[in-house]
Amino acid sequence: MKTKISLLLMLFISVCSFAQQIEINGIVTSESDGMPLPGASVIIKGTSRGTTTDFDGRYIIKADAGEQIEFSYIGFVPQLITVGGQTQINITLQDDVASLNEVVVVGYGTQKKADLTGAISTVKSEDIAKTPSGNIMQSIQGKVAGVQVVSSGSPGGSPTVRIRGVNSYKGGATPLYVVDGMFYDTIDFLDSNQIETISVLKDASSISIFGQAGVNGVIIIETKNGRTEQKPVFTYNGYSGYQNAQNVVKMANAEQFVTMAYESNSQPDIDFVNNAIQRFGRSRVNPNIPDVNTDWYKEILRVAPISSHGIGVTGGSEKTSYSVNANYFSQEGILDMENEYERFNIQSNLTIELSDRLKIGTNAIFSNATQYNPENGAWFQAYSAVPILPIYDYANTQATSTPYSDASLLGYRGTQNPFPTMEYNNNQLKIRKVLTSMFLEYELVPEKLKFKTSYSHDYSTISERNVRLPYFISSQSQRAQSSIRRAELNYSKQIWDNTLTYNDTFGDHSLTLLAGSSYRDYQDNSFEATGNEIQGIDLESSWYLNFANPTTFNDQVKESGDREYSIAFFSRLEYSFKDRYLLNATIRREGDGRFPREIWVTTPAVGLGWVVSEENFMKDNNTINFFKLRAGWGQLANGFLGGSAGTRTVSTTTADIGDTQTNGILTTNTFQNLKREILEETNFGISSRFFNDKLSLEIDYYIRDTKDLVLPKDIPITAEVVDTNIGEMRNQGLEIAANWNQRINDDWSFSVGGNIATLKNEITRIDSEQGYFDTGEAEFRQRLIVGEPVNAFYGWEVAGVYQNADQVAADPTAQNEASANSNQLIPGDFIYKDQNNDGIIDDKDRVVLGSYLPTFTYGGNLNVSYKNFDLSVAVSGQTGNKILNRKRGEVIFTNDTNIDADFAINRWHGEGTTNSYPSSEGRRKAWNQKMSSFFVEDGAYFRVQNIQLAYTIPAKTLGENMPEIRFTCTAERPITVFNYNGFNPEVSDGIDRETYAVPAVYTFGVNIKI
Repeated sequence: MKTKISLLLMLFISVCSFAQQIEINGIVTSESDGMPLPGASVIIKGTSRGTTTDFDGRYIIKADAGEQIEFSYIGFVPQLITVGGQTQINITLQDDVASLNEVVVVGYGTQKKADLTGAISTVKSEDIAKTPSGNIMQSIQGKVAGVQVVSSGSPGGSPTVRIRGVNSYKGGATPLYVVDGMFYDTIDFLDSNQIETISVLKDASSISIFGQAGVNGVIIIETKNGRTEQKPVFTYNGYSGYQNAQNVVKMANAEQFVTMAYESNSQPDIDFVNNAIQRFGRSRVNPNIPDVNTDWYKEILRVAPISSHGIGVTGGSEKTSYSVNANYFSQEGILDMENEYERFNIQSNLTIELSDRLKIGTNAIFSNATQYNPENGAWFQAYSAVPILPIYDYANTQATSTPYSDASLLGYRGTQNPFPTMEYNNNQLKIRKVLTSMFLEYELVPEKLKFKTSYSHDYSTISERNVRLPYFISSQSQRAQSSIRRAELNYSKQIWDNTLTYNDTFGDHSLTLLAGSSYRDYQDNSFEATGNEIQGIDLESSWYLNFANPTTFNDQVKESGDREYSIAFFSRLEYSFKDRYLLNATIRREGDGRFPREIWVTTPAVGLGWVVSEENFMKDNNTINFFKLRAGWGQLANGFLGGSAGTRTVSTTTADIGDTQTNGILTTNTFQNLKREILEETNFGISSRFFNDKLSLEIDYYIRDTKDLVLPKDIPITAEVVDTNIGEMRNQGLEIAANWNQRINDDWSFSVGGNIATLKNEITRIDSEQGYFDTGEAEFRQRLIVGEPVNAFYGWEVAGVYQNADQVAADPTAQNEASANSNQLIPGDFIYKDQNNDGIIDDKDRVVLGSYLPTFTYGGNLNVSYKNFDLSVAVSGQTGNKILNRKRGEVIFTNDTNIDADFAINRWHGEGTTNSYPSSEGRRKAWNQKMSSFFVEDGAYFRVQNIQLAYTIPAKTLGENMPEIRFTCTAERPITVFNYNGFNPEVSDGIDRETYAVPAVYTFGVNIKI
């Protein structure tokens, strides 16, 4: 009886238990691109019950209420969900940025992140798409340690990108861009929403396989593509917004300007003020100033729209994968003139598996852009234009076609008004690119040996049209003749690569061998012609050369062309023992006919790695999950410098020999016969993860030497300069990147990260008698000096300002200046530091005043997700760099211009008022106009780089057939904090005269996925 009762109870409990089980279904997708994840693991935690997702990422599983389902997939963060009463659970898995199984794209192949021995950083698609910009490199600003991105505010402009400083004085600093295996110098044709990843290869051991084209670093970009067995996924990505100038420079207003004119004791300047009063009337507020107070920066600026709209489809069948995308991007400039950029792109990828061993693929991009370049001279004119001049002068009845004002009519030496410059010039570029590539990959031995051949062709054309319209404002501001310049620039770059790759694993050993060749054919052709006196110039339909006077073409027609070939052979060995001892060795031999002195050059590289966490003494460590030591050494040749060029000349000359002038014949040979510069770098690094993979940490220290550095060498007697291999340069620095990822519960998750980098750049050797080279201009000197950064600013150091006559009388340097140069210094003049203490301020007292290269850069990010909301904030900054404020410094050329409000407010105007700024009178003296630390300002800044708030409506939430919808609000560069007296502290070469202001950008976006 008891046995029967027990059986009944067990049956009852079993039935009740079965009754509590719930059938749950759903779909598992990737957060980064929303794609379904086939083969994802779905397991009831603590049991053996489970399943995997199908090709569409769908699953069905039975579970009891209260049980936990664990969703996991290689390369993604696992997610745990507690079963309640729901019957459908859709899961979005986050990419595990620290995952050791993550595959990183390297040169001519891929590697697991755990096996890397070089310095490689990767930025994911979700971070790239947050930045509203026409150039995707803007999106990595502050995100990669050791990479400096200098923003460009001009529509269609590309930012300056430097990886670990500059490696050459004359060989440029532009990295090589590799997009889906194709090689490019610029990537202004890419849509940020189509980017899967950006990998930055920073050290020589990682870059060496690319050869001389990658000497400045390599940026590998993978675009999004479909997957096999994937149903079509349609997407729309769009945003619209506006750009607004921030940190607008405050200029001296009319009252400040007139006050300084009277303080200067310059009678001409006082007369000019009176002329303005007579012409424009007196101010009712202050009758001593004209009734004009123009803020020129405010007048030339505007709020400018920006927008982007893209549609695409990705998918695949059993043997194919594909993607097709189209994008329209439009951006107007904040300079109020014909200044805009418009681009339309079509991109397609197709991969076909013809058999189990043969695969082919093709990639094509068509880009059609129209760009109206600004007249950047307007920025300087707005800085220098006096505030007592209006935009329009209706008393100027002779002006045609618009009565713009002209400062010369008041007596000033310049016209100053920027509006004629902006209105009567039209600079148009039509940029068309056809970028194609195709590959064939065949497995000679299945899963062991494969051969791949690929061909890519970049064909680009630029049609340039510069129109100069006629106008008359005054005798100093006029253009009597119209003109048009037309230019056609054609570029063709063909690359044919062949590789043979062997992969094998035997026992504890893993081996990959790669051998290949690369052939490159670069061609360019340019044709230009200029004609004057255009008939019907008021109509744009007449802006062609056939409307110009044919007699004006003389000496204004030019054509040139060039073609370059190079070929290279390379090989790479990747070896791993027990997944803990790693070796990566590369050698490349490259031939280039531009360097007849040394056509062939061989550059080796080696990388070593030790995964310490795999050792027995590190096993079962609850704190350190992964710890790898890395070291690499490598060489790269610089192919950006022409090897052989020059001319021979014979001329007559006169020279002083003794005390007698002697006539003679001078023969010169300015041929340069260069070797390639060789970059040699040593890199030490640490890759690690801690606390159950929540914290990732990357540290790298590098020393990079450029040998056979090309510098300009003076030829005795002839006063000519020839480039020669006579120097060396070093960059060294420390890079640290850390990131913490944590999921708090089903609703909350966050990540926080940051990176810092140091840079020390210096010239280490110059083979010349004087030991230095002067660069820049005589008035704004820069110099190459051993032990100092490249192109260092060079001048006098300001020690203070004379406050009273007694201080002037007590200073030996002031008295020597008066006696030697008849220059009587007075209170309000600069005190320069006497560096050699000889009592004389001369050239021997000049010192290095700083460099345009920052010595410290940093970035940070915070991401917080709550249910369907997510918020991200990114910051960036730099210190240690200097900016030459040439706008302020050009007072050396003319004194009768305006000055910024900072100077006007802080000028010396009596004892104790300042010890940093000269007086109004002193500003006009040559003594205070020397190239000095007064004009070289601190370029440090801190910026809130990007803020984005987003809300996602999952698919089917609003209805069975409704798509996934994501709304975004983005602010790009909303806050920048700095002390430099300019719009923006980002100046690519550190010299600010006509730098286009970088705006803040605010957008609202919608992303739809069906």
